[in-house]
Amino acid sequence: MDIWEKMYLKAKEQYQPHEVSPFIYAHHVVCALESENGEIYTGFCIESCSGVLDLCAERVAALNMYMQSQQTIAKRMIAFRDCPPYGGGSGMPCGACREFFMQLNEKNQDMEIMVDFDTRETVTLKELLPLWWGEERYQNGNQ
Repeated sequence: MDIWEKMYLKAKEQYQPHEVSPFIYAHHVVCALESENGEIYTGFCIESCSGVLDLCAERVAALNMYMQSQQTIAKRMIAFRDCPPYGGGSGMPCGACREFFMQLNEKNQDMEIMVDFDTRETVTLKELLPLWWGEERYQNGNQ
């Protein structure tokens, strides 16, 4: 079993779509991250009827990683709904999540993001955010 299979199975455990309240829906998008030291952290989405209150599975997984271990670097990420990423943009993090990972640690630009589970096609965060606005701040050591 490769690392992607392990991550997929860990994330799949979180897939339990349900209404938390008449306003909150959760667990319909799930994510697993492999941290720099090889540990796997998971997260699930929490969506409300007010979009600004939503928490994506990717950011929840990153927050779990940080809260449990103070790590800020993710080597790999897989996110999906009811089936693994199958190309065509499935499994891609939203803009807010992309931005969050870039701001969390500059090394996250090298994070592999699963595009197609069957073929093991991935992209890096850097490929999704070329010419990122904050790169200069990292280069100047203003962390």
